[in-house]
Amino acid sequence: MKVIVDLCLVPLGVGVSLSPYIAECQNILNSAGLTTQLHAYGTNIEGEWDEVFAALKVCHERVHEMGAPRITTTVKMGTRTDRAQSMDDKIASVQEKML
Repeated sequence: MKVIVDLCLVPLGVGVSLSPYIAECQNILNSAGLTTQLHAYGTNIEGEWDEVFAALKVCHERVHEMGAPRITTTVKMGTRTDRAQSMDDKIASVQEKML
């Protein structure tokens, strides 16, 4: 099943600069072949359910390996069975209505 996820992963106990941890997660998601869109407070991810959640597990494991004793993660997700829809489709639908 296809899923679109909005991920916000926050390492705790590592100081105020989180970009190295987020960059590592981006590399993991990209290496998994997932479609991603980084934004200011997280990452949108598109792919098959099992592949997406396997990659999220690897992100957590790697961030812990990098020294984060704790991680808090917020995940919003959506699935559809009536038709295929990508992140780009969802954005385009809104933008068309703004014209």
